[in-house]
Amino acid sequence: MTDLAISKPVQAATGYGFTEGSSVSADGRVFFTDQPKNKIYIWDESKGISVFKEECERSNGTYFDSNDLLYACADLHNRLIKIKPDGEIVGVHDLGYGGKPLNGPNDLWIDKKGGIYITDPYYHRNYWEPGHVQPQDVQAVYYLKPGGELIRVIDDLKQPNGIVGTPNGKFLFVSDISDQKTWKYSINEDGTLKDKVYYAPYGSDGITLDNMGNLYLTSGSVIIINNKGIKSGEIDLPEAPSNLCFGGKDRNILFITARTSVYVVKMKVRGVE
Repeated sequence: MTDLAISKPVQAATGYGFTEGSSVSADGRVFFTDQPKNKIYIWDESKGISVFKEECERSNGTYFDSNDLLYACADLHNRLIKIKPDGEIVGVHDLGYGGKPLNGPNDLWIDKKGGIYITDPYYHRNYWEPGHVQPQDVQAVYYLKPGGELIRVIDDLKQPNGIVGTPNGKFLFVSDISDQKTWKYSINEDGTLKDKVYYAPYGSDGITLDNMGNLYLTSGSVIIINNKGIKSGEIDLPEAPSNLCFGGKDRNILFITARTSVYVVKMKVRGVE
């Protein structure tokens, strides 16, 4: 366990196909996806769980921008979509690089400038056309500049997946889920990256940070890495976790997606996303 937790994990709901893509809105509600069932749900601290959007283009990772609009990596057509609070899709970025579509945008983090970092691993989907193969030469990480240009910023990982940046915009964490490693990068003014540092011996589907600088990874259980890059705690669950974020009005509830269920843990620390 971890001394950062006040309570043990509590199952908030179950019966999903595969829960993923948790992110927190400005009011503390958590949005998460069920990709096999093509839905986005809302968890509300006081009201419970409700459906936000059906037919969401197989949304996976999600994140809110500074205007509280929800962005989602939607790999039905391998693109990034923007969704209003009423569920209407109001923006689409048909992502492509080098004249080819991306492999399958998976997770994202939005910086204060409105630039978007996107991980692009390849997971073959049964809803793609027969004969579909990996379009890109590598599984990479991209940066969608505020002006709309897409650049490749990481090309040397096996299968990048979870991603998160620090609130001050100085550092980016990216997890290589196949290589079981998490890396830390410094962010340049133009969104490119430098100073790649090995940070933790774990791969992760989702990543989040708290206000003490602890990094939370999903690797069989929830692994907590302190701000010195050392494992300091672990949260075990009945199901393997896939993603997580801090929610609730005080941002002190760790919300965890885990296969067929979602779990909540009351914490002593607060989220910063």
